[in-house]
Amino acid sequence: MRIDVLTLFPRMFEGPMTESILGKAIDKGLLNVQVTNFRDFSLNKHQQVDDYPYGGGAGMLLKVQPIADALSSIKASEPNKKQRIILLDPAGKQFNQSMAEDFATEEHLVFICGHYEGYDERIRSLVTDEVSLGDYVLTGGELGAMVMIDATVRLLPDVLGNEDSAKGDSHSTGLLEHPQYTRPQNYEGLEVPSVLTNGNHKLIEDWKLKESLRRTFLRRPDMLEKLELTEEMKKILLEIRQEEQEL
Repeated sequence: MRIDVLTLFPRMFEGPMTESILGKAIDKGLLNVQVTNFRDFSLNKHQQVDDYPYGGGAGMLLKVQPIADALSSIKASEPNKKQRIILLDPAGKQFNQSMAEDFATEEHLVFICGHYEGYDERIRSLVTDEVSLGDYVLTGGELGAMVMIDATVRLLPDVLGNEDSAKGDSHSTGLLEHPQYTRPQNYEGLEVPSVLTNGNHKLIEDWKLKESLRRTFLRRPDMLEKLELTEEMKKILLEIRQEEQEL
């Protein structure tokens, strides 16, 4: 996969794009990340990329020309690849795991990181997606882009050491992930549940499903409303409700 980032602050990406899973994906040749300062495409002698809004108003808007020319340059470098162009914007659709899975199917993603008060509206005609990280405002789109890139790249084939790791993640299944434990079996009186140490794989899988449902029921009941529950899951949820009421 190729990922391009258009930003006014390219140095912000130097660490995150070269460490951990992302860095390993680049080293393996699974990921190519290019970060472009779209200020370089300004036609203004002062490399100005923003201006006052027509009609008045607070703040400055990013101009369409530098971003449009930067996108044209990227498209010219990969003429045979279809670009998915993502505008980081508070008014966009909220990013989630399903969107990350969708992005992971693409060959080439381009993230546009905004700054200042907002965008010239004509920039929106150049993009395929408008996406927000959440219902809050950041200084710029850089941190949001990093989060979306990380969430997407880890889903690519061969990026994670264990292909099943991503499949069982919270939100990938529609449930929060079950509690997990490692050695020692007993730490200052806190014991690992015995079901996880008895070697009965059927009982272990049953326990994982029940505890995933329990954690989701207690912490994110809104997720259960969106999930198509099987008859088995409905039965387990009834047991969980009874157990929690007794506590």
